[in-house]
Amino acid sequence: MSDPEIQPEQHSAPSQTDPITTKPETISFSIWPPTQRTRDAVINRLIETLSNTSILSKRYGTLSSDEASAAARQIEDEAFSAAGVSSSSSADGIEILQVYSKEISKRMLDTFKARAPPASDVAPPSAAAVSDS
Repeated sequence: MSDPEIQPEQHSAPSQTDPITTKPETISFSIWPPTQRTRDAVINRLIETLSNTSILSKRYGTLSSDEASAAARQIEDEAFSAAGVSSSSSADGIEILQVYSKEISKRMLDTFKARAPPASDVAPPSAAAVSDS
């Protein structure tokens, strides 16, 4: 027979502590730098934005999946580096995250604009061309 007083440790209940004598756990929350998982999520969202129909793509066109993937990785990496440079100053995590976000937006728009056809290609017909018809 087994001894009823002996129980495996894995089944024992967590010990109860006295709330008066126990110090509360300090929770540390850091917003910068983002985790790799967060950075990957940003890249995936950029790929979707660059390669799918959006307000920007209606004006500037979309990128192929391969082009969008390469551009998204470059945009995120450059934005992360730019924000990292600002983190060396006395800026707090929120300010650095704002720099990161603004850099991503700016670089994404620059990527769209770089692919846009020249203004002369999309200019409306001139008044002389309209009067000739």
